[in-house]
Amino acid sequence: MAQIKIPEHVQKLLEDKGAIMKLDLGSGENQEPGFINMDCRKLTGIDIVHDIESLPWPLPDGCATLVMARHLVEHINPANFGFINFMNECWRVLKIDGQMLITTPYGGSVGYWGDPTHINGCTNFTWNYFDPLTTDGLYYRQYRPKPWKIISCYWSSDGNMEVLLSKRKEDKSYGKH
Repeated sequence: MAQIKIPEHVQKLLEDKGAIMKLDLGSGENQEPGFINMDCRKLTGIDIVHDIESLPWPLPDGCATLVMARHLVEHINPANFGFINFMNECWRVLKIDGQMLITTPYGGSVGYWGDPTHINGCTNFTWNYFDPLTTDGLYYRQYRPKPWKIISCYWSSDGNMEVLLSKRKEDKSYGKH
């Protein structure tokens, strides 16, 4: 992995937020109080202007306790492992047992197909590819991304999906039969 140069203003944010840093990815103008906001657009309240798909992000390993991605993952280009790389980067910046909250239109729903910028449809089965301890690791073994634990997944096939994941420690036994 390339050496990450953390901009001074980001380092100061990390120091100010301390051990409980919460990161809101693609927050745009819908920012939550208490979060460090990262978006590719330079908008009021955005702390880190950075393209989410340009890896690595200007953040150190294990700096966040919570990563939030609201209506973002459906815009991540899945080609060339783009979505898996995005998930791996989220895993990198989280502390062990840190959590990731994802809200996205259910793949195939009218809400998903209605937006011409949606290119990465996710369903409730998508998350099995990231959790090595679901379905006996069957899906996880396909790509072997960084390991997550599915905490919850609420969805409606004609609406949105909310997923809560937790960062697992890496374990060489994951994905073995």
